[in-house]
Amino acid sequence: MGRSPLQGENASSFPPAQPPSEPVGIGLRYPYYEEILTTDLPLGWLEVHPENYFGGGVHRYFLGKVREKHQISLHGIGLSLGSDQPVREDHLRQFKELIELYAPFNVSDHASWSASGNAHLNDLLPLPYTQESLDRLARNVERTQNYFGRRILVENPSTYLAFSGNEMHEDAFMNALAEMTGCRILLDINNIYVQAHNHGYDAYAYIDTIETRYIGEFHLAGHIEREAGKRTLLIDTHSRPVKDDVWNLYAYALRRHGIIPTLIEWDQDFPSLDTLVGEAQKARALIQSATETEISDAAE
Repeated sequence: MGRSPLQGENASSFPPAQPPSEPVGIGLRYPYYEEILTTDLPLGWLEVHPENYFGGGVHRYFLGKVREKHQISLHGIGLSLGSDQPVREDHLRQFKELIELYAPFNVSDHASWSASGNAHLNDLLPLPYTQESLDRLARNVERTQNYFGRRILVENPSTYLAFSGNEMHEDAFMNALAEMTGCRILLDINNIYVQAHNHGYDAYAYIDTIETRYIGEFHLAGHIEREAGKRTLLIDTHSRPVKDDVWNLYAYALRRHGIIPTLIEWDQDFPSLDTLVGEAQKARALIQSATETEISDAAE
């Protein structure tokens, strides 16, 4: 695989990554660059999409400045882990350069595919939940982890159609992937809620099935509703506040699995930074409530 060009003199000057001292973070997106640098944020960390920083330039400059103040995670959208071909080495190389420069505490991507041959698609496309698909995904996760020299997290997707040939439910599929590869699960609570509605299953049962020891991060985001014939389809847009039902599902996940680093995602129709931080404060309040309940139960 070759030696990373950032080993040695250009390696990270930041300390080794540790779990964030505060559990809630938000996404670092371009409209917030300068304000984040001049604001004392009550947050534990910031998430970035590494593909936005492969080319250097102004984005890389601001990421370096932000990293001086905050822990970060790198959440990939382009590894195409579910493809029927190996993860591209040029993508792995550029991703690893960022890992070595900025020492993120978490590195992640999705249980989906977005590339085939020379075709690269804008959407994260779903996988059939079969043993063949699981084996292919596991090979790419293992290749990625070996290349990075560290464990990654893999996010459960949002989907709108289910494959008729599925051999297992998604929650069992994600558990099996973690068992096979040693990866961790980035459990997106909004994705679970969206899919439970769209496919007609119990979101709370999904939360129960995922093994606590495999979860490395939670995601929260907003969605919209669209009429599709005689039914309402939920679309995972990351463009709205988190819905009340998703907050309730998140509160349940905290009680079921404990306090886990949690990200508020907002990727389009960007609100003010204050609004985004307000969403993070809601997550923190639920974490505090879950902690107090746990302490109270232990004292009884």
